[in-house]
Amino acid sequence: MDPASDLPSLVLRPQALAAGLVDDEIRRRRRRAQWATLQRGAYLVGPGRPDRRQRHLLAVQATLAGLRVPAVVSHGSAAALHGLPLWGLRLDQVHVTRRPPARSADEGRLRSHVARLGADDVVTVGRTAVTSIARTVADLARAVPFAPALVVADAALAGGETTTDQLRAALTSGTGTRGTRSARRVIEAADGRSESVGESRSRALMIDAGLTRPELQVEIRRPDGWLIGRSDFGWEEHRLLGEFDGRVKYGRLLRPGQQPGDAVFEEKRREDAMREEGWGMVRWVWDELAAPAALVARWARALEHRAP
Repeated sequence: MDPASDLPSLVLRPQALAAGLVDDEIRRRRRRAQWATLQRGAYLVGPGRPDRRQRHLLAVQATLAGLRVPAVVSHGSAAALHGLPLWGLRLDQVHVTRRPPARSADEGRLRSHVARLGADDVVTVGRTAVTSIARTVADLARAVPFAPALVVADAALAGGETTTDQLRAALTSGTGTRGTRSARRVIEAADGRSESVGESRSRALMIDAGLTRPELQVEIRRPDGWLIGRSDFGWEEHRLLGEFDGRVKYGRLLRPGQQPGDAVFEEKRREDAMREEGWGMVRWVWDELAAPAALVARWARALEHRAP
């Protein structure tokens, strides 16, 4: 675990007491906003403001320190440690896994799972035992809805630290576990060519809606072979391209010293050049993913309009 340098320090109550503080002094520091409560018996000290991932990593640290029986960090908590996307994942509990004959438990901020863990299923991040990336993907694919599971699986493959075969092996090692069928669907749909959470969310929506599946990162060239550009999605049979525009908003197209307006203008010229080669284009933005019925209908109309 490697929190950013501007994160507040974590102080646990036993540490504070060992340093000579008493509970009255701890309460006084909390009232004066010198310490902020992370969870019972764990306090943040310093000016930093942790984001969602960082706050959960601090919660993992605090929770592990209080465990009487060691455990392996797993599920969404493992995803946070591995730096995988956390969209759609609940982070109100720290998830750990213990091997049988331990018992599963749901105790407030701690969710303890019981499962067989092979030697390849456990790695170390910093000093913390955590399920491997492949095992983390498989566990989440069993436990969470299709879209957030696909987001994690796509990112794991895109990072190059696991492969589809490794994901399948991690899933096979848990054969018979509840959710295996759903997890298999996620793993078979996962694609490391997806470049963002928004692209993965979009593809999950397309799959759930039963639309024709597009190719990803489609290159468009002129007849002489000159590369015009690349599109997030492409239905070649329909000569239709799809673009999730979140990347423009967040500046991923900007070159050093370039202004956002210049990048948008270049993007428009690129789209015009693609249209000149006979391709249609459908675009959408992040907010539209929150209204899936309307977006699916728009995709379906575009595909129907350009049906071969």
